[in-house]
Amino acid sequence: MNPILFAPSPERIAASNWTAFRDAWASRDPSVPEEPRALWRHSVTHAPAFWQELRSYAGVIDEGSPEPALVGDAMPGAKWFPNLRLSFAENLLRRSDDGVALIACDERGSRREVSFAGLNRMVAGLQACLRRLGVGEGDRVAGLMPNIPEAIVGLLAANSIGAVWSSCSPDFGRQGVLDRFGQIEPTVLLTVDGYSYGGKPFDIRAKVAEIAAAIPSLRAVVVVPYLESSPDLSPVPNAIGWQEATQGGEARPSFVRLPFDHPLLVLYSSGTTGTPKAIVHGQGGTLFQHLKEHRLHGDLKDGDRLFYFTTTSWMMWNWLVSGLACNATLVLWEGSPFHPDPAVLWRLAEAEGFTQFGTSAKYIDACKKAGVRPAEFGLAKLRTLFSTGSPLVPESFAWIYEAVKQELQVASISGGTDIVSCFVLGYPTLPVRMGEIQGPGLGLAVDVWNDDGQPVREEKGELVCTRPFPCMPVAFWNDPDGSRYRAAYFERFPGVWHHGDYAEITESGGIVIHGRSDAVLNPGGVRIGTAEIYRQVEQVEEVLEAICVGQDWEGDVRVVLFVKLRPGLVLDDRLRERIKRQVRANTTPRHVPARIVQVADIPRTMSGKITEIAVRDVIHGRPVKNTEALANPQALDLYRDLDDLRR
Repeated sequence: MNPILFAPSPERIAASNWTAFRDAWASRDPSVPEEPRALWRHSVTHAPAFWQELRSYAGVIDEGSPEPALVGDAMPGAKWFPNLRLSFAENLLRRSDDGVALIACDERGSRREVSFAGLNRMVAGLQACLRRLGVGEGDRVAGLMPNIPEAIVGLLAANSIGAVWSSCSPDFGRQGVLDRFGQIEPTVLLTVDGYSYGGKPFDIRAKVAEIAAAIPSLRAVVVVPYLESSPDLSPVPNAIGWQEATQGGEARPSFVRLPFDHPLLVLYSSGTTGTPKAIVHGQGGTLFQHLKEHRLHGDLKDGDRLFYFTTTSWMMWNWLVSGLACNATLVLWEGSPFHPDPAVLWRLAEAEGFTQFGTSAKYIDACKKAGVRPAEFGLAKLRTLFSTGSPLVPESFAWIYEAVKQELQVASISGGTDIVSCFVLGYPTLPVRMGEIQGPGLGLAVDVWNDDGQPVREEKGELVCTRPFPCMPVAFWNDPDGSRYRAAYFERFPGVWHHGDYAEITESGGIVIHGRSDAVLNPGGVRIGTAEIYRQVEQVEEVLEAICVGQDWEGDVRVVLFVKLRPGLVLDDRLRERIKRQVRANTTPRHVPARIVQVADIPRTMSGKITEIAVRDVIHGRPVKNTEALANPQALDLYRDLDDLRR
């Protein structure tokens, strides 16, 4: 059993939202158990009662009847809360006082606060503008936006009138934007004049003009000044300045309450295997799921300060925004997390009093390799550190407790764009074990199955969810018969959600994610998760990053590892052997790469995830179907025609 790195005190457990929720539910149903894993099982076997209890505990603003909570049990096809009507935006804007709603900081050194009253005013102003432009229920509003308050205003204003929001970050190329927004035909585009990254400004007005010209459905482009205080908008067709768009609004917006599954968001798959899938999420399922994750699993309380390093392209941005429904203050960061230096976000955490700090596993590993010591900045108020994007390896768990803070819940979380949330995540009332995610989300029937569809324990298999849950997508865009939706999640195991993660349930009941199923290696017919290899390679001091794929070779598959080394270093036979010894000593001989090749860069998606599939296609001479989905598509050229892969 993996060692315990942190255990919450009895006082911390007693003061947690988890305990308050459990006690409230038990006061109405004496059969509700106290032990956390037993409570999860109860929440699965009594899922309708659980979600009704969550609605009551979280004080959801709605109208109609919560009965029945669930109609049908088929996946897809089950319907949650068919008699409820609500507004996602109304639930996030429940406060309208002078308390701080948003703290927006960026790499240029700017900082501004937005009060709850000020946020309401901005939403009301943009709402009035959207109505003047004829935007109504079901219309789409798109945001090509950095992580700034105006992006949140766009989402809330759109939903407040029943429109559907979709966003991506301004560093996307023209075709990448059109591959996404072109599918959904937005009526209004919200954007900026430019953005800054790594200390460099990027003017995007010409790109916005090209995008606007290519989307006939657009009636207007609302431009927020970001690089300049008064940018020239003449290059952008049908442009409206932000001040003009939002002036003259009421103190509070009005809210249209619509059905539970009314579309709220369109998110997109990574798109590395073709045009991105446009995934439609409903407002009720998103709200309920995020309230559960924030309040119960993340222990987010009134007045807490929630931070997540994210862009508007990543589902975690939407997850962050929902923290407003818990009356928390959101801290936003726009720009590079390493500018002007690798410690910038940790200094910000202390200066702004983060109570919850969210980031990616790769960021944590980069800080470790850069020698950052976050504990030096204090972090007195920090209670929880969230990590997602890729598996958090055991050594990174250990580094956090040694270099960040000892009295800290490390909540490794995993889910995805497909559910705009998590399947597995933290438990504030349980110990944190090295290398493990603490458990499945309440109300979600998460399991791990083998290829025969049988549950397995302490054995790797496919992550599944066997019963309906509220945050399943409403639909895919332009999929009228639902065939693409069913093929994406229910083809492998009919009637059961197959998520595509290669996972394991541990002896303690925790969960380990071993990587994506479609990236699993198969040398000699033995399935190997890439995360198992990355864990070992990342311990080699000379290696900054790595990407591992399977290469078809002499009727089998061999493991090929590409490494990015520290500046100035060259991969030689001695370093190759050290890497192989590290892998062999801590895994099995089948994990040992047959070839190790040095590369100058690792290709990534726009959300920062390494893309094994694209590299695998390149080394086999297959076309990569959508390089626009990559943040650095030029990196793929480094993997073509490598001599090391011909022998």
